[in-house]
Amino acid sequence: MIHVEDKRLTLPDARILAYADNGNTSSSIVVLYLHGVFTVGDASRLSPALLEKNVHFVAPTLPGWGASSPIPDVSSYPKTFAADITVLLNYLHPQQQNLKLYICAHCFGTVVAQMLCNLSYDVFPLGHRISACILVSPYSPPHCHFAYARSMSWQPYVLAGPPARYVPFNILPRLFRLIISLRVQSRPATDAVVQKYLFDGLSEEETESLLKWKERHGVEEGQFEKEIVRNAIKSVALTWRGFLDMPTIYHSNYGWRPPNFEDRPSAPYFYIVCAQDDPIIPAAMAQWLAKEYGTMVHFTILNGSRLSALIHLDEVWENVFNDHP
Repeated sequence: MIHVEDKRLTLPDARILAYADNGNTSSSIVVLYLHGVFTVGDASRLSPALLEKNVHFVAPTLPGWGASSPIPDVSSYPKTFAADITVLLNYLHPQQQNLKLYICAHCFGTVVAQMLCNLSYDVFPLGHRISACILVSPYSPPHCHFAYARSMSWQPYVLAGPPARYVPFNILPRLFRLIISLRVQSRPATDAVVQKYLFDGLSEEETESLLKWKERHGVEEGQFEKEIVRNAIKSVALTWRGFLDMPTIYHSNYGWRPPNFEDRPSAPYFYIVCAQDDPIIPAAMAQWLAKEYGTMVHFTILNGSRLSALIHLDEVWENVFNDHP
């Protein structure tokens, strides 16, 4: 069992892909975790179900976040990131005859996960190795889900909704960058922001679930919060390109389509998890995806706010490995 954070891989075009990994590096079962906004690839804590399956957990830091170089031409993001992941997994697992790949993604990482799952096998050969894809608090594709912005609160509406698409010169993300950077200039300030958006206002049920999750994972009081703050600071310490590129990537018409066994016999099964009262990504997006995926999806909607979906991942992984061992 290994656990290493802050690894760096030099890509063929001299860009850097930062990543962390944990688990059995010789395992034929690989979990690729794609993080959300204001964090980095973190492999410090594995679900008990992942430990039991003896997996290799790989968490790359998305381009433009943390120490990962941005993708120069955002219009080629899906193909370029697929090539980056191919290089990473070929490096970590050169023998891939029996490789099983599980993708788990959260928040903006779900957009990237949907890109990978929809690319042709010519572009992403490892696509036929994907056994299942877990989307936690997912975004729906705006070029297909025409009512995607209808349930957004004002902040994500401005940053990821129609204004971000139509206001020129990336003005809105740049404005948000200025506002956010002023609010996270120090660790105490970042602590306050994280506390406000993630922990204040948790219901009694959510607080109890969080305490049980901490106990199950051996997390000391305050440790989880400190880790979130640490990763938030690291995510923009070197560059804000990941944040600034998000609206362009999200509205790039990245070729989403529902899985089709006739066209892709090895298309992955999807597990979608969301929280009913998530203030950032409305549950309506997950509901739309679940409807479109039809018989190819296991959909769970939880009571509570943003943290509910994440702290129920242990149960999701148990379902995944029971269904797709």
